[in-house]
Amino acid sequence: METKRLIPYSVHLPEEIYRKLKAAAGERKASGLVRDAITLIVEGGTTYNGGYNKGVRDSIRVVEAESLVNGLVINGKRVGPALVTQMEKLIIKETTRAKKTRGD
Repeated sequence: METKRLIPYSVHLPEEIYRKLKAAAGERKASGLVRDAITLIVEGGTTYNGGYNKGVRDSIRVVEAESLVNGLVINGKRVGPALVTQMEKLIIKETTRAKKTRGD
């Protein structure tokens, strides 16, 4: 399960980019938008897989936050954590692309 602890990191942007970011973020907080973009870039892989993984992680957060699911117990097993465990297995883990050396 991924950590919920967020570590502040300052990014300096040109004013034009800053204004576009604020406009693009709309009602959503700009820090969340930037955080998602950085996560997609750092994880590498295809845009599709990055978006897919974000969807899975968003779903995990919904299940973790929902008291109805987390209070449900079937056959002695809590349903919320069991769902989260299964959803975490859906996250696509891609190997990093090999770096090209000079002369390739």
